[in-house]
Amino acid sequence: MQLLNASQIREWDQYTIQQEPISSVNLMERAASACVDWIWEHFPGQSFDIVCGTGNNGGDGLAIARLLMLMRIPVKVYIVNAAGKASGDFTTNLERLKATPGANITELNPGTFPLPPDQSAIIIDALLGTGINRPIEGFTREIVDFINNQPNKIIAIDMPSGLQSDTYSGNTDIIEADHTLTFQNFKLGLLMPGNARYFGQVHILDIGLAPGFLTKIESTYELTDKSLFDSFYKPRSNYAHKGNFGHALVIAGSYGKMGAAVLSTKACLRSGAGLVTAHVPGNGINIMQTTTPEAMCKADPHTELITRIEYPLKGYSAIGIGPGLGTHPATQKLLQYAIGSYNQPLVLDADALNILSENKTWLNLIPENSIITPHPKEFSRLFGEPSNDFERIEVALEQAVRLKVIIVLKGHRTFIATPAGKGYFNTTGNAGMATGGSGDVLTGIITGLLAQGYTPAKAAIMGVYLHGLAGDKAAALYGMEAMIAGDLVENLRFTAFK
Repeated sequence: MQLLNASQIREWDQYTIQQEPISSVNLMERAASACVDWIWEHFPGQSFDIVCGTGNNGGDGLAIARLLMLMRIPVKVYIVNAAGKASGDFTTNLERLKATPGANITELNPGTFPLPPDQSAIIIDALLGTGINRPIEGFTREIVDFINNQPNKIIAIDMPSGLQSDTYSGNTDIIEADHTLTFQNFKLGLLMPGNARYFGQVHILDIGLAPGFLTKIESTYELTDKSLFDSFYKPRSNYAHKGNFGHALVIAGSYGKMGAAVLSTKACLRSGAGLVTAHVPGNGINIMQTTTPEAMCKADPHTELITRIEYPLKGYSAIGIGPGLGTHPATQKLLQYAIGSYNQPLVLDADALNILSENKTWLNLIPENSIITPHPKEFSRLFGEPSNDFERIEVALEQAVRLKVIIVLKGHRTFIATPAGKGYFNTTGNAGMATGGSGDVLTGIITGLLAQGYTPAKAAIMGVYLHGLAGDKAAALYGMEAMIAGDLVENLRFTAFK
């Protein structure tokens, strides 16, 4: 699904209004109904204090209030800066609310504050929504501080007030919501880790915007989902044999870190590679052949490190290198050799990235369309420390284009930057995957997909998506605290493969 900015979302609203056709106030009513349905499902029997601005987000809040009142749910409405300029749809909904028997409306202007709400009431934030592109100030800021200082649960409508949709919001006052009900699709600001304290749990509500609009625009960003995965996936022929699915080489491990080699090799096998060879330190052979009998092994001349490759690399369909590798000078020379000797895309992770951060000129030598998979600290060591999350994804896109590589920036919403200048946010996965070895599993999955003939960009997107799905299944089985990286490998069989 395309990820749109606030301006494009407004254009989508207008397109729907024209194409259906439907009036803007009735489209607002549709959005309010979707919110009320969600609220009733998740918080039945609660009372609500709804804080509204005088724009369209406030209009949403007024419509929600009226619909809740018609269900005989206790509602108090507070209108902030009531004397200010109001949108047409806000005014219409205010008139409708005033005509509803029992409407409880308080107008707030500088010098007046709402009484602290009953602690059992839920506060609904309908102050600003997506209609802000600068820090909030004045009386509105005071109201935001007031709301955040209450112990009540908070539901934000569309966006937490003060949180900008498309850019970094800076150090300012922002509603700290427990839940955010946003319309039709994610906003960029709801995908940034640094904003998590503000948006809480995000829920996408379908309000029936006309799908034809999406064929008329282009977007830099896209969300991965099952439909995208299915469009990439190539089912196996009944007459296929192992030679049809590539031969992957995993170069991984060192003394004390053989687990990384085992995890990445097992994941490579589970992702469907026809043949997998693991190149490991000499003393790691017994470990590999005991734990992963399906893989072939190459023993490095050094017993505890990987230092030399004494066979041609061109016979391998894909190579993944880095998990548990270490950064010994001899290993660094090995990586330099692999980069210079293999003329197909590589998958580079973990210590391979740490070595590259110490030898940054080598970045320009990496084969085109290689895949690098840094976590945020590794990314900063490679490309510098960004000032915020938005800058980090911008730098990732710039470097992906400049180096002609795919950058998989790992995190809760892993971001895949491609040489075409397009970025993908992953939608699978959970906090239980924040455990040692999880990244090694991802390296193996992507290497296995690349070996099977998927393009590097598709291998990266699909690999991240499958990795997250396996994590979601593992979390359902064991809980996020108890799951370990090996569970991701085992639960690949429950993912989106058909």
